[in-house]
Amino acid sequence: MWDYTDKVNEHFRNPHNAGKIENADGEGQVGSLACGDALKLMFKLDDEGRISEAKFQTFGCASAIASSSALTDMILGKTIEEAEKITNKDIADYLGGLPKQKVHCSVMGREALEAAIYNYRTGKTWDKEIDGEVICHCFGVTDKDIEKAVRENDIKTVEDLTDHCKAGGGCGNCLPELESMIQRLSAEEPAAEEDGARPMTNLQKIHFIEDVIDREIRPALRQDGGDLELIDVDGDTVKVRFRGACSGCVVSSITLKDVVEARLKDNVSQDIVVEEIK
Repeated sequence: MWDYTDKVNEHFRNPHNAGKIENADGEGQVGSLACGDALKLMFKLDDEGRISEAKFQTFGCASAIASSSALTDMILGKTIEEAEKITNKDIADYLGGLPKQKVHCSVMGREALEAAIYNYRTGKTWDKEIDGEVICHCFGVTDKDIEKAVRENDIKTVEDLTDHCKAGGGCGNCLPELESMIQRLSAEEPAAEEDGARPMTNLQKIHFIEDVIDREIRPALRQDGGDLELIDVDGDTVKVRFRGACSGCVVSSITLKDVVEARLKDNVSQDIVVEEIK
């Protein structure tokens, strides 16, 4: 038996705004019956552009129903711009917390809101594009999804990650890779640009650079038969060696600056300089 807060129980037993809106201004549907949860969210705007009506239909557990009910209450009276700032953590906090195994229900609510806003703005049905490399094939969770979950929720274990986005909750083949990603992301800190911010240690910077190379640079190089090896990091100087088709390529110097160095500057630090080791 899950330990639900009084507010979760209230929204589960007496869900607010359940039902359907005819001719809704925005409508979004996420999840599927196959994975056990599905949610449709609808809203209408008043003459001032604020959400005057919001309803939902859901198939799922008590947490899914409560999260959907809470979300409709939260967006009422808000503009689209205000509503889209709501995060899954905001939904869980509004309910006084959710069991960690049920946090993914608040994630589904946030995605349904995103889908409904997309429908309002474009008139099209939201079909979430796969952004990044799929790590958990059972639930279609990508490396970008995992990175976002880890950073936004300070996730430290695979178990917590599974609770947030279901990654690793199927066959289990991806568990070693998930563990590796969590360790790498947890070791990272954003580059310190503001006064008083604590700078990264060199070890953290190396992990950060390795992660950017794996996510942002290596896939592009491999499409053309090339690759990149990180040789050393000395302060803000990053030393790399091209492999495969990139080794000895006539445009390797351009790739070095316009791809490798540019991506590292954008993601790690503007002070980074990349040097090629032959």
